[in-house]
Amino acid sequence: MARLKTAVLISGRGSNLAALIRAAEAADYPAEIALVVSNRADAGGLALAEAAGIATAVIDHRGFAERDAFDRAVEAAIVDAGCTLICLAGFMRILGAALVERWSDRILNIHPSLLPAFPGLDTHRRALAAGVRITGATVHLARPAVDDGPIIAQAAVPVLPEDGEADLADRVLAAEHRLYPLALGLLAAGRVRVADGRVRIDGPVDWPASPLISPVPE
Repeated sequence: MARLKTAVLISGRGSNLAALIRAAEAADYPAEIALVVSNRADAGGLALAEAAGIATAVIDHRGFAERDAFDRAVEAAIVDAGCTLICLAGFMRILGAALVERWSDRILNIHPSLLPAFPGLDTHRRALAAGVRITGATVHLARPAVDDGPIIAQAAVPVLPEDGEADLADRVLAAEHRLYPLALGLLAAGRVRVADGRVRIDGPVDWPASPLISPVPE
């Protein structure tokens, strides 16, 4: 089975990167993590990639006067590595519309809420302030607008009465680690298609043993 080479973009510790690396260790997983790109040289996820024998690239956004120049440097590294898919995993830079459109339906993003609720930053603080009883995580195909695009899968996470931001963040992160490998696997296997702005998933899905919400397979 030919596996699709995937680049993962990070800025920090790389906990979702670690989950993707673990998933890709399975021989039947349809994606290969072939490159990790960070805009920060001190990102902890770089060491995770190097330990797994994965190529890394540090492209510091501060060295570029314009966003487009930074985007093109990132894109060049991805293309040079032979990657055809991109996963954003804690990448704290907004990619420009031109790059996102060139890679339309080939860039995945993960966000710690049930989008379209609470896009952007301070997600858990805002969820607690709103008094929601359920939050979660979303993996979607990226679009130029922040945290926007067709949803592939979502994981529902309860908000407990005693939760603080850290408690809720930890519970949502655990769900992210199950959700992201699932979504990447579906995309890399060619089972994700977009129709009328919504994702359709071909064939049955073996969901993990946790509450999950997703477009109905067809």
